Amino acid sequence: MTRVAAIDCGTNSIRLLIADADPATGLLVDLDRRMEIVRLGQGVDRTGRLAPEALERTFAACRAYAAAIRGHGITPDRTRFVATSASRDASNRDDFTRGVQDILGIVPEVITGDEEAALSFTGATRELRGTVAPPYLVLDIGGGSTEFVLGDTAVRAARSVDIGCVRLTERHGLSDPPTGAQLAAMTADIEAALDLAAERVPLTETHTLIGLAGSVTTVAAIAIGLPAYDSAAIHHSRVTADGVREVTARLLAATHGERAAIPVMHPGRVDVIGAGALVLQKVMERTGAREVVVSEHDILDGIGWSVA
Repeated sequence: MTRVAAIDCGTNSIRLLIADADPATGLLVDLDRRMEIVRLGQGVDRTGRLAPEALERTFAACRAYAAAIRGHGITPDRTRFVATSASRDASNRDDFTRGVQDILGIVPEVITGDEEAALSFTGATRELRGTVAPPYLVLDIGGGSTEFVLGDTAVRAARSVDIGCVRLTERHGLSDPPTGAQLAAMTADIEAALDLAAERVPLTETHTLIGLAGSVTTVAAIAIGLPAYDSAAIHHSRVTADGVREVTARLLAATHGERAAIPVMHPGRVDVIGAGALVLQKVMERTGAREVVVSEHDILDGIGWSVA
């Protein structure tokens, strides 16, 4: 067993996994898994820069994560910090890099969309191989971007496009609830991004659609009627296309207060969940998928395996 620490810093959230990895069994045994909504990508689509308050929220989470990593006796060579969409796009990403290095003692890796896709694929499919039929299309809906990865035991094709839930919400200035014109513009934006993804990834060749990240897991939790967020119940649950369509319509018609009152809703997702749900719905329509298999294991687990 190898003890590892993995950090995934996205546009909306930063997450930590401390686990014991056993390559012989293909299992990661969680010791600590946590998430903070820090909204690092606040305003990046408009300004091209990471906001000072967003950086400080992220650094505060890093300080807590550093303490947890030290507490488990994990050395820097067994720790990996991966940053994705927001930090890729920011002109002042060096401020982010220096801050993380000062706190954690390691350099954060600002990875490409293709690298992000490959890590997500590993994390999502390693447990599922042999239980659902390939080829798999792994869909990772983040805050700034969405990744599409098609493969069997390895990645065959991947594409990252800029239709994350935070980016779409900010780009289209969604009111509460969104207007018909805003929804039409956002839908056109998503469809154009799917056209780009389809240039590289044959979206209709998938046999099993696997959905990752907070937008997908939240939609699943609502669809299966959970009274509170329950990772174990959500992991490997299946939601039909009709179920996704019903939840998306509900979220897009609701006010901020109505969405916040949903028992499984994380406060940091209240204002962006409608956009994320719409991405999932449009992907299912484009691929013809009858259901989505929901995974709580994703890029974070892929990062862990890359260290092990």
